[in-house]
Amino acid sequence: MQYLNVIRKRLLFLALVVVGVSMITFAISHLIPGDPAMLVAGDRATPEIVERVREDMGLNKPLPEQYWIYLKGILSGDLGTSLRTRRPVAEDLKLYFPATMELALVALMLATAVGVPLGVASAVWRDKPIDHLVRALAVTGISTPAFWLGLLLIVLFYGDLGILPGGGRINPDIPRPPTITGFLLIDSLLAGDMTAFTSALRHIILPALTLGFVHLGVVARQIRSAMLEELQQDYVRTARANGLSRRSVIFREALPNALIPSVTVMGLALGDLLYGAVLTETVFAWPGMGAYVVNSIQALDFPAVMGFTVVVSFAYVLVNLAVDLLYMVIDPRIRSVN
Repeated sequence: MQYLNVIRKRLLFLALVVVGVSMITFAISHLIPGDPAMLVAGDRATPEIVERVREDMGLNKPLPEQYWIYLKGILSGDLGTSLRTRRPVAEDLKLYFPATMELALVALMLATAVGVPLGVASAVWRDKPIDHLVRALAVTGISTPAFWLGLLLIVLFYGDLGILPGGGRINPDIPRPPTITGFLLIDSLLAGDMTAFTSALRHIILPALTLGFVHLGVVARQIRSAMLEELQQDYVRTARANGLSRRSVIFREALPNALIPSVTVMGLALGDLLYGAVLTETVFAWPGMGAYVVNSIQALDFPAVMGFTVVVSFAYVLVNLAVDLLYMVIDPRIRSVN
């Protein structure tokens, strides 16, 4: 029952988010200079042709009516037609979304796999050299621009050392495995194509490092703060008094409890990674939604930009819903509150 209450609340919140995001993106698209009808008709089109295109696109209708048509389209899964590709925006995003999600998930796994041990070490050896090093690394990660770090990694590992590819998702001369999940790493494993898997893994390392470096610092700081709080609890002192080793107290008692509040941070990080992939994908020529929306912005492709914003916001709320449900699973005290 508690799970159903959380789902109902989040679905209501999801509807409000979709409406709010659609209003903001719709307003911004009409404030940005540029005439979509002129872009569709072309530079040599006569005023009559431009006006006919504007009428076909519904741009001659009052703004409230235009917004209502746009909102109805979103609710029915119709995000409009891209002015650049001439295809439905929903189909374009469906094509590019798996690449972005795969990159975001790998970046989150890297940030978690490195950030959690660093956070634990920083808390256990508080005010020791490793603690200062981890805190400096966390601040550096949060402060480093993704595009600068990406370019630096390309120069180092591709330009100077030549050990990793500088862009793309897979070598052009390697046949892509059959699309099953859309995630190239998983699809290549399912197809038993280790050549494609190795190539895809080598291509994703640098963009995932770039994207995950910022959140590595966030995860490390969160784990450090939670571990410091847990290590001061009575149950930790009781466990030590009962003869448990320091290692057991840290990893079997304190760390599981410290991970509970960190689940929220990691869940929110996944939503941030979807937005943050825009610059990273551009730097590494990664064929995902980020590169798609950058090209759309340059071409003043308003439907594509608006569709990207709505889809990522939708995904962000769904991630929050999953985090809330997971929170209730790992912490029974939350169930009683709900």
